Amino acid sequence: MIGRFKHGDDTFYGSVSGELVTSMDHEGRTFELSELTVLPPATPSKIICIGLNYVDHAIELDMEIPAEPVIFMKPSSAVIGSGDRIVYPSMSQRVDYEAELAVVIGKRCRNISAENAMDVIAGYTCFNDVTARDLQQKDGQWTRSKSFDTFAPLGPFIVPKEDLDPSDVVVSSLVNGEVRQSSSTSNLIFDIPHLIEFISGIMTLEIGDVIATGTPPGVGGLERGDIVEVKIERIGTLRNEVV
Repeated sequence: MIGRFKHGDDTFYGSVSGELVTSMDHEGRTFELSELTVLPPATPSKIICIGLNYVDHAIELDMEIPAEPVIFMKPSSAVIGSGDRIVYPSMSQRVDYEAELAVVIGKRCRNISAENAMDVIAGYTCFNDVTARDLQQKDGQWTRSKSFDTFAPLGPFIVPKEDLDPSDVVVSSLVNGEVRQSSSTSNLIFDIPHLIEFISGIMTLEIGDVIATGTPPGVGGLERGDIVEVKIERIGTLRNEVV
């Protein structure tokens, strides 16, 4: 797994093996994980999210299966890492969790076919599409509700694409240790190659950009003081406190 870390004033990428981290620079320094601050593993120029992309979520909401991906964006200023705090905005009375598998782009690209989509992927990580649900419903569009600072928890680490088949992994969320969501990416309506083809046909994808692939059924509210976790099989756990 690959992470992004801070040690003193030094920020670097490192390879994670158990509790040891080896820097990926020419020095190859080794640290105990406990010595380091874990940062978001990517620094995206943009986060492209997919709405209603699980069959079981569409059934839960009694909604028709979309004919093509429904996309929206979150700003890079919303990104935080595992262990950072989600700030409940004063203008909202309902903030929800949404556990998602995230794809991290590894090559600048445009107009990529589904057949070649794997060539532009760096790897996969956990994502929480935190949403001010009342503001989403009030506005009728999603920008304000999705864009508050701290509303894009990402991490903790990236699993390289060679080490994970993302077509059938379990995506779960837990609040204060209680499972709230659990489904498999085998239930995705639009798979990752399809999403990359669709999105790259609209906009250039930059290195580090993130595609959040949609959330399973079971979305619900958070309260101040809650601990919310996104767990993805063979990737890890993204953990954040709500304040």
